[in-house]
Amino acid sequence: MPLQVKQFPCLMDNYGFLVRDEATKKVAAIDTPEAEKINEALEEAGWQLDLILNTHHHWDHTGGNIALKEKWNCKIIGPRSEADKIPGIDQAVSEGEHVSIGDSKASVFETPGHTAGHIVFHFKDDGLAFVGDTLFALGCGRLFEGTPQQMWQSLLKVRAWPQDTVLYCAHEYTEGNSRFAVSLEPENERLKARAEEIALLRSDDTPTVPTTLATECATNPFLRADDPVLRAALHMEAASDLAVFTEVRQRKDNF
Repeated sequence: MPLQVKQFPCLMDNYGFLVRDEATKKVAAIDTPEAEKINEALEEAGWQLDLILNTHHHWDHTGGNIALKEKWNCKIIGPRSEADKIPGIDQAVSEGEHVSIGDSKASVFETPGHTAGHIVFHFKDDGLAFVGDTLFALGCGRLFEGTPQQMWQSLLKVRAWPQDTVLYCAHEYTEGNSRFAVSLEPENERLKARAEEIALLRSDDTPTVPTTLATECATNPFLRADDPVLRAALHMEAASDLAVFTEVRQRKDNF
């Protein structure tokens, strides 16, 4: 039986995610941007919280940990290399390990870049993943603690998953990301069409998350450092993939 995902806005531009394994009725929150909103979503669905899966230590991903643990006595799982920064953590995990929501199992991937110990959860059998602040629709996370090389390698891990993987990213940044992406490639018709679609969705306050890996591989500049079309647009045909990625990240930081 598939996983059921309940998505809802939190804070200014975060998304909260509740994930239920339909066979066992076990429920996990992916990060905890806002305990009150998570509790409201649980009450509305008639669910109880069993697990919290944290992708990284930033406050807008762990801020509800303690309040939710006190209410639900739920288990908190987070990245091993950030365990000392994850409030209430019970179990630390790293690359190659697995976490389970009932009968549904996720592989843990270490994706440093945004933070030094960021992890993501890939539910391969269910065809979906929770990527935190590593990858956004048409974007990637700012490099607060890691290097461009680390982030590029992290994104390559994600890019290697099946193309039909549904990606749940943690923020609604897509419209701004689309404006930046089009500024890099003003002649890219596929990208311009996606930007128009995104603008229509956001004008109606409709989420642009989740996205799919196929869509991101086709249009997201941060996944396309080796794409001849993007490299030509940047006049970086002879540069390394890392140099192209670094240039794109720097331009976004200053956009």
